[in-house]
Amino acid sequence: MTEAAIPAATHPPERRRRAFRRPPPATAAVIALGLAVAALVLSGTPWLNDPAVAAWRTVCLAITVQALPFLLLGTALSGAINAFVPADLFTKVLPKRAALAVPVAGIAGVVLPGCECASVPVANSLIRRGVTPAAAFAFLLSAPAINPIVLTATAVAFPGSPAMVLARLLASLATAAVMGWLWLWLGREEWLRPVVRHTGHRSGHSRFTEFRLGFQHDFLHAGGFLVLGAMAAATFNVTVPRSVLDTFSGSPWLSVLFLAGLAVVLAVCSEADAFVAASLTGFSPTARLAFMVVGPMVDLKLIALQAGTFGRAFAVRFSTATTVVAVAASVLIGGALL
Repeated sequence: MTEAAIPAATHPPERRRRAFRRPPPATAAVIALGLAVAALVLSGTPWLNDPAVAAWRTVCLAITVQALPFLLLGTALSGAINAFVPADLFTKVLPKRAALAVPVAGIAGVVLPGCECASVPVANSLIRRGVTPAAAFAFLLSAPAINPIVLTATAVAFPGSPAMVLARLLASLATAAVMGWLWLWLGREEWLRPVVRHTGHRSGHSRFTEFRLGFQHDFLHAGGFLVLGAMAAATFNVTVPRSVLDTFSGSPWLSVLFLAGLAVVLAVCSEADAFVAASLTGFSPTARLAFMVVGPMVDLKLIALQAGTFGRAFAVRFSTATTVVAVAASVLIGGALL
């Protein structure tokens, strides 16, 4: 009885430690799926050589590789904010009134040279540090759309058309501010359920340890949903024929709605979407503006990242409202400037 009691007293802590290190369910599922796909590829399964499957694999890999550096940037910045930045810094910098903090946070999005994959973990970290969710969401939407890299890429993709760059800047800022104010007016706490994570420096832990833990959690969690979003976007690219583009380009209103929806499913990184929009020469400038405004704010991988970070209830409501506001802003500002 004594010998049997010793393992009973010793093993449960080990099991608890092993359970604590277990990856999130979504990440574990993506890892298992990736291993299964790798096994099929290595086994030489004939149907994997089909042109459609090869195209799907290429698009999925391209989206993931394109977004991964910026996801690394965002999670590293999130971990650094979490571990090294004083908890009250952002509440001191932003205006006390939430209604004024929203546009200030939207304009502050210009300082993050990354895509939407980077903005989600950063916005989550800001909320954890005491920033009002409305301001964090304004930053989340504006950062991938108005940073210098994106605006420079837009100017290069549309040479001789500074109005397109200005229209993208104004429409993106307007969408971010309106969505922040809408959250102040209609948002509910039960829609927003951030995942549990290490938050801030704790006594007895080094700041580099806190950085490592926060970075590890955010990257593994967000990376799994990034892969799921890339798989969905690749499926659309392979299954929808290119001739569909010609069907909608003739109608001014349908072309705006179609390119807005196309931006959601293509999930092109914001640093590259201007070149895709410039190639769609059959569509009106306003429709192409809608493509560039909606894409960095609402796409399949971003919806998946938001769902994994803030919860599905938030992601469904927020992405739907953002799409409507972004299309409206594109039509109004594009109609005035383009």
